[in-house]
This record gives sequence, structure tokens and C-alpha cells, in this order.
Amino acid sequence: MSKRMFPFILYIVMGISIVAFFGCNKLLEVEAPKNSMTSENIYSNDATAAAVLTGLYTNMCNANLSRALQINAISAVAGLSADELILFGGSANANQTFLLYYQNRVNPGASTLSSASFWSSLYADIYILNIALEKLEQSKGLNPTVRQHLIGEAKFLRAFNYFYLVNLYGDIPLAVSSDYRKNAVLPRNAHADVYAQIISDLKDAQQTLSDNYLSDDAYSGTEERVRPNKWAATALLSRTYLYAKQWRDAAEQASLLIQNKAQYDTVALDKVFLMNSKEAIWQLQPVNAGWNTEEGRLFVLQDRGPTSNVSIDGNPVYLSDFILNSFESGDKRTTEWVNNVVANGTTYYYPYKYRNARLNNSISEYSMVLRLGEQYLIRAEANAMLNRLAEARNDIDVIRTRAGLPAVDANDQSSIVNAILRERKVELFTEWGHRWLDLKRSGTVNETMLQVAPTKGTTWSNKWQWYPIPLYDIIQNDNLVQNDGY
Repeated sequence: MSKRMFPFILYIVMGISIVAFFGCNKLLEVEAPKNSMTSENIYSNDATAAAVLTGLYTNMCNANLSRALQINAISAVAGLSADELILFGGSANANQTFLLYYQNRVNPGASTLSSASFWSSLYADIYILNIALEKLEQSKGLNPTVRQHLIGEAKFLRAFNYFYLVNLYGDIPLAVSSDYRKNAVLPRNAHADVYAQIISDLKDAQQTLSDNYLSDDAYSGTEERVRPNKWAATALLSRTYLYAKQWRDAAEQASLLIQNKAQYDTVALDKVFLMNSKEAIWQLQPVNAGWNTEEGRLFVLQDRGPTSNVSIDGNPVYLSDFILNSFESGDKRTTEWVNNVVANGTTYYYPYKYRNARLNNSISEYSMVLRLGEQYLIRAEANAMLNRLAEARNDIDVIRTRAGLPAVDANDQSSIVNAILRERKVELFTEWGHRWLDLKRSGTVNETMLQVAPTKGTTWSNKWQWYPIPLYDIIQNDNLVQNDGY
């Protein structure tokens, strides 16, 4: 982020914070305050219009993961909900937000849910994006190239937010305008309708986003992979097609990325999560002064081991045996992406994908949102479902070879699909909720969680695979029905 843009970004982030504060989990019901987000002047100038989107990226990675739930906290929260992470001390841990998700007992009426709910933060961003899209479509004062790219970014981000909403909460309201009167009475839309909207937004984004990475002015080229481009839209589109079981489309979109060797390629395990690595399709740039990624700050255990107190520098989680025992003998990911510390005679293993976790170290890592490794596994799964088994094995083996493992030992469709899901488990662990979402879409969440829940000191109901909608929203909107089990 250039220094000349900082005043604009600060102004926009303050505006976004105002919307989030006043809207919060009331986003679908309450008129937004009059602030910078609705100002016509913002969208008549290239720099300030671009800063609206930059402000959203800043907001996405601004929260400390142990204390607030912006979407970048999904790696920790979904890892706790699933079988990836252990909350130190279990029910004795003072981080009550993490405990609710760890024991799969999120209370929709809890006073903390407005700040401990992805529902709130994601819909807050969607509201801002809907305003931005309306203003950008109407704007006459922007450079046409900048305007088109920003429309693409806004549609990409709206699709990204809806992807997580539909996979965390199930059927959800589709708000595609800033009209709070309409939004206040929206019912829940079926998965298929939400996926159709996501796909539509991403296909539009592919047409309007630049092939290359752009700077904070949304016009100049840059090496920084922090503003989404056409290929980021393609990556999310391939994933969405996979989740929607549109196998041919998923394979086709993943292939477009895999074939683009000029921009993207797999890299050595210790280079994957570095800033602007060639495997990166989209990353979030650290914004908290003195720190690299919030993931590294949370996951990398210090000599003291994990902590049970609520602290901005707390480390309350570590890797579970369910993940550690999933690695095959000789898997290099166990040495490159996993580390350990011995504290009070106990060995704790933790995610080590991000290593730069000390205050005031130079910036060397960005938070990885979309990367090429996932695209190989998307294409492998799509091809397996299409019975293109040789092609599926080839793609799995790209990932396995990098990890120092032999070719996959699977020959029929069922065993290959299972091998892909196992590979996703050890390749994508603690990244953006992949494991939690994979358990649900593969239909194995109930079987898995019945084994995991007792180790968390709790029980399991299949209804809890969906997070609850905050009670306030249910009370305010007669058309909004709570998820079963809450």
C-alpha cells in the first residue's frame, strides 16, 4: 500500500467501520448512516473509488484472530469447529468465542454473537459492496478502465462473501441491492440460487477484471498479488462449480489457471506462503503495524506453549491428533508446515505455514486466500467425478510429489475421490475453513464429528454443521427462519 494512498484508505476504513458498527447483525434491517460509503464524491474520483475496495481488503485482515471474527478468522474458527485444532484447556479456556465454536454450541442469542458471527461481518461488507456497485455503475467521472476493474472487484468480493455465508449458514438471504426496506424482509434462498448468484458475479468479474495485478490505484501494474484479478475470479469460480457439483465447469476453470504457467506455478513447500509467491492467486497484505500475518501471530506457539487467557497476543490453539495422524510417513509437510514446542513437559504441534510471527520483523509473508495447489485438487476431484481417473491421479500426484510422497495408490473412482479428500485434509489444513467445508459437502461431517466431539468434552448433533443466525435478525425479520437445532 503506497504512502500517498494512506489518507484515503484511513478515511474509507473509518467509513466501513461506521457501517459495521451501526449495521452489525442489523445489516439487513436498518438504514445505513449517511457517511463516506454513500457519498457521490467518493465515486467520482479514481483514487477514492479504488480506496473503497482497498478499505474492504484492509478490514478483512485487520482483526486479531483471537478476539474478533472478520472473515480472516475462518481458518481458526472452522478449524476448531472441525477436527483440525484443539482449544487449550477446553472449557476452562477464557476465550469464550472460540469455545462456542470448538464445542459446536454457538448460542444465537448470546450477547457476543454480534461480534462473534461471520454473518454480521460478511453482510456488512456485502452492504458496502452493493452500494459501491450501484455508485460505480452510475459514475461518469471515473477512468473507464478503472471503473470496469472496480466493478469486477466488487462482484468478486460479493461472490466471495456469499460463498462463505452459504457454506457456513446454509440457505441465506440474497441481498443484491442497498435498499434496506427490501433487505429487511428477505427470506432465505436455497443453496442453488445462491450458487447461481455467485457464479453470475464471478463470470462478470472475469470479463471486467484485469489479467494482471494492479496497484492501489486500480490502474498501474504491480508485483503485489493483493488486488483480485481475472485469475482470482477464475479460482473462486472453479471452487464454486466444484461445490455445486458442476464437474466439467470446475475442471475447465481450474485448467485455465493451471495452464497459465507464466503467472502461476507450484513452488517449494517453504516458499508457498511468502508474499507474492508464484503459487499465490490472491493474498491479503498485513495491515497491523509491526506484524506479518494474523495467522502466524495466532498459530505459531511461543516457548510458553498455548495460552488459556484472552489476550491480543494469545495462542489458544494447537493441532489435533486427527490432523497429525493423517500425514503419511515421509510427508515433507510434517516438517515444513508443522512445528512443535515443549512446554511444561508436553509437546504441542502447531501450524507452521506462516513462520514470521515476531513483532517488528520485516514483512515477508502475506495471508494466502487462493493458491494454485487447491486448483490441482479441484481439477483432480472434478475429473474423478467425470470418471477421468488417469487425469485425476496425475493432478493428485503433482501435490504428492512436492510433499515427497509416491504416486497415489488408488485405481477406482471411489478410492480416488477418497484419496483426494485425504490429500485436501493434509494440504489445505488451517487454510480458510477448507476442512470444515469439505466434511459437510462430502457428507462425512456426522461420522467424523461423532468421533471428534468426545475429545472436545461435548456431544454432536448433525444439525450443528450450520452456524446459527443471530437471534436479533430472526426477531426483526418474520421471513427469516433459524437453522434447525438452535
